[in-house]
Amino acid sequence: MTDVHNPLLPTGYDVTWSMLTAVAIALTVLALILLARSARRLTPSQGLLWTLVVLLVPVLGPIAWLTIGRRTAPADENG
Repeated sequence: MTDVHNPLLPTGYDVTWSMLTAVAIALTVLALILLARSARRLTPSQGLLWTLVVLLVPVLGPIAWLTIGRRTAPADENG
């Protein structure tokens, strides 16, 4: 009995996980950049809390900041 397997299957998994990791890192970096730009509008405790959420909750933390956090930050009075 011969054991036939697809030698490309591990490569597919590697590519998929690499892409997912790159997306997660990109989301985190984007969220941290936008969080830093919004830092003046947040209290220090809000900024710290959002930073911890973005860093410690992979994928969902940055998505939460991008969807909820930016909306709840008070708007800048100067425009």
